[in-house]
This record gives sequence, C-alpha cells and structure tokens, in this order.
Amino acid sequence: MRPYELIKAKREGHSLPPDAIRTFMDGYTKGAIPDYQMSALCMAVFFKGMTAVELGAWTRAMLESGEVLDLSDIPGVKVDKHSTGGVGDKVSLSLAPLAAACGVPVPMISGRGLGHTGGTLDKLESIPGFRVDLSVADYRRMVREVGACLIGQTATLAPADKKLYALRDVTATVDCIPLIASSIMSKKMAEGIDALVLDVKTGSGAFMKRQEDAAALARTMIGIGAEMGKKVVALITDMDQPLGSAVGNSLEVMEAVDMLGGCAPADYTEATLALTAEMLVLGKVAKDEQEARGQLQEAIRSGRAVKKLEEIVRWQHGDPVAVTDYARLPRARGVVDLAAPADGVVTGIDSEAVGLAAMALGAGRERTDSVIDPGVGFLLRKKVGDRVRAGEPLVQVHFNDDAKLEDVKRRVLAAYRFGPSAPVPRPLVLQRLQ
Repeated sequence: MRPYELIKAKREGHSLPPDAIRTFMDGYTKGAIPDYQMSALCMAVFFKGMTAVELGAWTRAMLESGEVLDLSDIPGVKVDKHSTGGVGDKVSLSLAPLAAACGVPVPMISGRGLGHTGGTLDKLESIPGFRVDLSVADYRRMVREVGACLIGQTATLAPADKKLYALRDVTATVDCIPLIASSIMSKKMAEGIDALVLDVKTGSGAFMKRQEDAAALARTMIGIGAEMGKKVVALITDMDQPLGSAVGNSLEVMEAVDMLGGCAPADYTEATLALTAEMLVLGKVAKDEQEARGQLQEAIRSGRAVKKLEEIVRWQHGDPVAVTDYARLPRARGVVDLAAPADGVVTGIDSEAVGLAAMALGAGRERTDSVIDPGVGFLLRKKVGDRVRAGEPLVQVHFNDDAKLEDVKRRVLAAYRFGPSAPVPRPLVLQRLQ
C-alpha cells in the first residue's frame, strides 16, 4: 500500500496489514516518508484506534527500527520496571538494587524528567560523578556482573520512537493510548528483558487522571507484551498526592537510600516493595508475593540492598560514599519551613501543583535543554490524613534562588487542602492486571 492508501484506510476505520505498517515505519525512520504523512496517520490512529494485531506490528516496527539488545547469554530472567511518571516517584532508585540484591538481573533504561514529573536519570546524576551514558558493552557487563545497570536511551535503541515522539508532541497526538503504549513498549522491549512490571499511575499527579484510563493503558501494554512473547504485570497506583516526603533530585536520592535501610515513609516503602515483589516472582526467585516480600525484607535488614546500590554507583563512576554520607550530595543553600495556615487535617494535596512548584524552583525542566538544580526541592512534613496546627511546619523548602522563593511557597500552599476531619484512606495499589 502507498502511504496515501494506508492513511486513508485508517481514517476510514479499516485495519492495516502488518507488512504495510512495517514498510511505512521503516520509510519514516529513514526519511523517505515525510512528517506530514506520519502526522496524518497518527491523527487517524488517534480517532480510530488500532487492533491488537495492528498495535503489535506498529510496536515491533518501532522496536526493529534500531538495535535490539540480546541478553540471553546472561543467566537469569531479566526483569525491568517502568513507571508512567509521578511526583516524588523515586521507586527505580530503590527497586533496581533491591531486586538485584535478591538475584533478579535488572537491565534498566530510564528517562529524564519533563514538566511536573521527575526523571530517574536526573536523580541519579545528583550523585557526584554518576554516569548514565555507558556503552552497550558496559551495560551488558554490569547486568551480568553486578545484576543491575541504570542508563539512558542510546541513539541506536528504537530511533523511530524518538523521532515519532517529537512529532506527536507538536501535532496534539501525545495523549493517545495506542501511541503511548507503543512508545513505552518499543523502548522496553529493546532492552533485552524477559519480563516487565508496569507502574501505571493515576490521580492528580499522573498523566492518566482517571483510573479507568490508567487501566486501559495498562491492558494495552500487557497486550503488546503478549504479542511479543513477554510476561507483563501492571499495578495501577495512586498519585493523588506525592509519593513519600521528598520531591527533588538529591533529596529523593537520600530518601531512596533511607528506604533501602528500612526507614522511609510508609507509602513509598510499600510502592517499592509491591513492585519489586512482582519482579521477584516474574524472575522466578520467589514462588509468590509473600515469599518475595520476605526476601526483600531480609535484603533490607542485612544491609545487602544498600551495598548493592553502592556497587551500582561505583560501577557507574559515581561516589559510592555519597550513598551513606549525604554531606557529599548536592544541598541547597537555603532551607525554610512553610507553615500551616490554620488548625485542621490535610484532606488533599494537588500532586501536579507540587511538581510544577518544584520545576519552578529548578528541580525539574520546562524544556528539554533546561538545566536541573539537583539540590533544591521539598520535604513534605504533612501528608493526607495528618492533623496540623496553625504555624506548624507543613513543607520544608530547599532553595538556591531567593527571587523564586515567595512564588514557590505560594504555589505549594495552594496545593494543600484542609478540612475538619481526615478523608477515607485511598489504597496505594488500586488494581493489579496481568
């Protein structure tokens, strides 16, 4: 089929032949098919959707546009985790060393933050010297010898996705479940994994505000995994308030280490344990969740989890002492408490507003070329359900730019809602899909 015929067929709601999809994607990646024709096809997909077969062919074509890593010579079931993004979501920092400490190889290729959500790579780079730009050879060696490696996407992995995402970003086709799912899964399948755990977030700080939309995205990605012979499990998790207490790169690294030492906020700890337990079961080192959680708790109690993080940091050229000596991590010049305005109970926190406030402070990036300030951010002293008194510390603000402080304080205070009584607690894990 010619590109025109393919676009017209999808516009009219017809299913596209897999061979035609592959030819179209290959032509687009190589520049033979122009942006305007791919834009037209994406808009047709936006309105008409895709069948499971179409979506599998679309994702595979994106996957095969570049290098597909083969880690089959490395012992064990290789398992990764992907999060759709949230505020205070530092789970990958604790999950990767924890799973590796329990014997699951974790080949993790992560992204940077953009907008109100933080990025794993930015958080890792707040550790002095830490490099996320390792070669594929080093990546393979670390997965084999250390059990985990956390790097950024290379130029050779799923180049069609990189080109296509930039196009979707300017053609109003980003928020399309088939296109989101294929973007995520093409990159993940290129890593050389055998199985994948998805953390699909929903709520005020997530891209999917409604649980039913998050579940639809999860089911779509699970279906793509099945088409490619990969086992995928998804947890739908709450992002109606920031995860844990730390928001900001260096502060989140500290909280991640605290979690591996057994002394982090309960919600962040539970998110990490729930997702990592799924990895241990998929990785066949535990027969069920209960056994997996027992192994995870032992890795924390024994100190093996922290030691594994130190090993990862050392191998990736970072300062391993900074893992336990927080004085070596970037710190903000100024720290100030934001006081509660009145007596009451915290009934809600707008996660997206907190994330945008952190971005305004310098902890996130507004554009891809924005410079991150690793030391700034927030420590949330009160979360949903906590009782507060007027004047009591609500949020600790870590800042470097005095000119931004008052605006940021106003934004954070506006993100909090108060009432006379605590709301009904919302479960952290809302749904499990496979």
